Amino acid sequence: MMQVPVPPAPPSVPDVIVNGGPPFESPGFAIVILGIIAAATLILWPLVRALARRLEGKVGPGGAVMAELEDLRARVRELEGTQGRLLELEERLDFTERILTQKDAARLPEAP
Repeated sequence: MMQVPVPPAPPSVPDVIVNGGPPFESPGFAIVILGIIAAATLILWPLVRALARRLEGKVGPGGAVMAELEDLRARVRELEGTQGRLLELEERLDFTERILTQKDAARLPEAP
């Protein structure tokens, strides 16, 4: 006798379809996806802005740094102005020391 092959049984219907459809149709899935998108936006937004500024070439020091730099420049200008006065005072001190040494030498008795 000849045996006739029996066709295989059809696959069973997945439980997900029977119980309410694919998982991406549930409201919880949409909330999770929106949360992931929001978190990625919060994390990546500053990085993208910094990259855009760098590409534009507009990266520069902030306002506080510029104010401190201007303050330091003003102090350097002030110190450069006082440097001339300091040199003049040194010359006067040297002159005074020479005069005082000459007067002290005139007062001292000569050695025998």
